Amino acid sequence: MTTTFNAEQILAANKAAAAEATELANSAFAGFEKLAAANMAAAKSAMADSMDSFKSILGAKSPQEVLAAQTAMVQPLASKAAAYGRTVYEIAAETSAELSKSAEGKIAEGQKAFGAAIDSMTKNAPAGTESAVAAFKSAVATGQQVIESAQAAAKRAVAQAQQNMTVATDVAVKAANKATKK
Repeated sequence: MTTTFNAEQILAANKAAAAEATELANSAFAGFEKLAAANMAAAKSAMADSMDSFKSILGAKSPQEVLAAQTAMVQPLASKAAAYGRTVYEIAAETSAELSKSAEGKIAEGQKAFGAAIDSMTKNAPAGTESAVAAFKSAVATGQQVIESAQAAAKRAVAQAQQNMTVATDVAVKAANKATKK
């Protein structure tokens, strides 16, 4: 059995790989851009809040007013920190989902091509090797099932992490609100 590749097939495969790499890089850069924008917004907001708090503290006429100004600063700071954490997590989850979706598509294409190659290879197997071919096909099918199970488990883990992040953020904001009310 001989398998031949011509230059056109190799060139097409290289072009496809370059396009896929570009797509993945663009997705990653888009995520980095969003993260940079979130960081700049958070830094600007923190600077403005700090200046406002500083002015309030400087304008205080009694220790009680200083304490009140400091206390007033804590609750918005905790809420903004939780919102920032949620934003960063959402950016990371979105970027990861885009990259995973692309990877899953490529894995499915690869599995399909691998399956076609296996079928082609086993059709030309010598007589008397049917049991070996069947065992090989079974091993390949099992391997693909393991990959699919791992992908499903990873998706469940990501979903659970997202749920845990939401709950933790809500708990943190409620705790900060409760602490500042005291």
